[in-house]
Amino acid sequence: MAQTPPGHGHTENLGAGKAIAVLTSGGDAQGMNAAVRAVVRVGIYTGAKVYFVHEGGTVIGSARCQDFRTREGRLKAARNLVKRGITNLCVIGGDGSLTGADTFRAEWSSLLAELVKVGGITAEEAKKSSYLNIVGMVGSIDNDFCGTDMTIGTDSALHRIMEIVDAITTTAQSHQRTFVLEVMGRHCGYLALITALACGADWVFIPESPPEDDWEDHLCRRLTETRVGGSRLNIIIVAEGAIDKHGKAITSDDIKNLVVKRLGYDTRVTILGHVQRGGTPSAFDRILGSRMGVEAVMALLEGTPDTPACVVSLSGNQAVRLPLMECVQVTKDVTTAMNEGRFDDALKLRGRSFQNNWNVYKLLAHIRPPSTKVRQRGRGDGVPLNPTTPPTLAPSSPQSGYTLAVLNVGAPAAGMNAAVRSTVRIGLIHGHRMLAVHDGFEGLAYGKLEEISWDRVGSWTGLGGSKLGTKRTLPKKYFEEISASISNFGIHGLIIIGGFEAFTGSLELMEGRAKYEELCIPLCIIPATVSNNVPGSDFSIGADTALNTITTTCDRIKQSAAGTKRRVFIIETMGGFCGYLATMAGLAAGADAAYIYEEHFNIRDLQVNVEHLTEKMKTTVKRGLVLRNERCNENYTTDFIYNLYSEEGKGIFDCRKNVLGHMQQGGTPTPFDRNFGTKMGAKAVAWITGKIKECSRHGRIFANTADSACLLGMRKRSLVFQPITDLKEQTDFEHRIPKEQWWLKLRPILKILAKYNIELDTSEKAHLEHVTRKRISLESNI
Repeated sequence: MAQTPPGHGHTENLGAGKAIAVLTSGGDAQGMNAAVRAVVRVGIYTGAKVYFVHEGGTVIGSARCQDFRTREGRLKAARNLVKRGITNLCVIGGDGSLTGADTFRAEWSSLLAELVKVGGITAEEAKKSSYLNIVGMVGSIDNDFCGTDMTIGTDSALHRIMEIVDAITTTAQSHQRTFVLEVMGRHCGYLALITALACGADWVFIPESPPEDDWEDHLCRRLTETRVGGSRLNIIIVAEGAIDKHGKAITSDDIKNLVVKRLGYDTRVTILGHVQRGGTPSAFDRILGSRMGVEAVMALLEGTPDTPACVVSLSGNQAVRLPLMECVQVTKDVTTAMNEGRFDDALKLRGRSFQNNWNVYKLLAHIRPPSTKVRQRGRGDGVPLNPTTPPTLAPSSPQSGYTLAVLNVGAPAAGMNAAVRSTVRIGLIHGHRMLAVHDGFEGLAYGKLEEISWDRVGSWTGLGGSKLGTKRTLPKKYFEEISASISNFGIHGLIIIGGFEAFTGSLELMEGRAKYEELCIPLCIIPATVSNNVPGSDFSIGADTALNTITTTCDRIKQSAAGTKRRVFIIETMGGFCGYLATMAGLAAGADAAYIYEEHFNIRDLQVNVEHLTEKMKTTVKRGLVLRNERCNENYTTDFIYNLYSEEGKGIFDCRKNVLGHMQQGGTPTPFDRNFGTKMGAKAVAWITGKIKECSRHGRIFANTADSACLLGMRKRSLVFQPITDLKEQTDFEHRIPKEQWWLKLRPILKILAKYNIELDTSEKAHLEHVTRKRISLESNI
């Protein structure tokens, strides 16, 4: 336990005279340590005493305590808290741990009365500890707790799973195999479902939605179709709790035996087991744990005897507080619904986000690919990319489908290919003809288009970079050529996946509508850039992958100093003028400072940071980490900061510098980026299909209104379409960043966790909501 220096701000005195205990209970989950760290450091910062409850992994140990299930065990626990003056308890665990904590709180008064009666505590001690505040954080890799979009540990577990799936994919393609992968999830199919979405699996079995009775026939037909389509690989994902409609278990061995017996395919089973709990936490889980830890401390210290025990949750991009027992009850209702065979109810109770993941998966995998025929090219059909290319395959649909073109613009970003795959396949399902544009706006101008089929994009989900090729070129100087391409290829709508250039280029296309009628077609922009600097969206595809790359690199760099005392690393990150990567990587990697353009700093600030590190070197942690956004300051360059720290730290610490460069744009996409890209593509196609119909007049399409060119972005709790002309006012075009950026409110947390005295921004404090009224999903129905 540590004491805090006297503070001066409101939040720095909030915990004065109070005590907080933090414990982790139940199964361990990656990211719990980040949550514990945040609770301890923010608690100390507010002036509170903070205690660990050991064995309560995590660094403080996690256990499933049988004693606590008994009244006698809870009496011991109450006495231990009262004797230390602890009236605030932060519990990090699953629904069992949180239910036990709520029972403990409900019994608190009677426990104290009994302890006074038997002489365990004095009446005065009982009076001082008359009520107990409890706040929960959900740590569970299964994401099985209703009321939060993501539990601590889930994203990291998905990282472990996807690493193995990617490795298996390589070996399976070499040998033409079928792999059956069993992942955790006895009562919740979230890990299995997201894994299936993220790797484009042929089939997934989840307990919430058992397959139809003739599933064996459907599965074998599906596997045969993909093999006939040219795939050398089949992947089937099974949640460990998978069942059929009658409650009978469906095991990985059952599936293997079926495939071998019916199809004769070389089939292997891999049961991932506890490897899913291991490894270092992902950047998402570290940041989630840190944000939830801060919110938990605030909720505890603001609690009153009338405040119900609450759980701190994530809704979209927002921290929310929910009554603990409401969440526990809904979670139990899911199990009851499954036990009673009410599987539709179980899916609904999981929340709209879970339902939408399931619906998108079914569209992309369970629906039969559109039957194909050779399209006879006529006027307006365009030409193959290469004259020697044989006639391409196009969907044969009873619908009168449109022609949609998809292109990548700007720098490559991991997850772009997942978005293209989803766009193409959902487009084909809608009955559209799908065209792939190579090399961005330039390729659109030069006619570098080809019709793209269902099977062509089959394995794209896990590929980094851009398979279509991408350029930063803007369209203004090519209006005439682009108009000709749109006319020649008969394009009815454009889906543009890219970064800031995708946004500005689309604005240019809108300006060109006045002169070129061909440009009067609907446009949809999907933000995809590691910099996360596109206005209108809290997240861009690719930023999560880049963030994990930086965080992993920081871990390794810090580890390299384990045998060398007193060393400070200066690391330069990408982002242009946007400080998102530097800030969030700083929060995830435990940086001592992160210099960004949006938060002005001067030589005095640099000196304060050097002095802070000098003091830190006197503690047990004798290494420092400083991040610098590449364009944070024209004069305070990475070399300047490195030289300053080196000079000022002489005799106290030495310095090393690293410029991470383009490695931040590479690598295989994270589960978040694969899933995000997949859902964004699906939603974009649904929107543009409706918009084309809306703009059709007498067989012609004329889109000239502001709402016919929209950007699809995640804003706080939902995915929304916003006219790009409306976003102009929200944009700093000179520095290529939005004028307001949500993540800037997290910067004080970074500094508090680095032990700086700074006022915490509580302007967007979470308020207690109710599960039934809460919008759980990130997106409305696809």
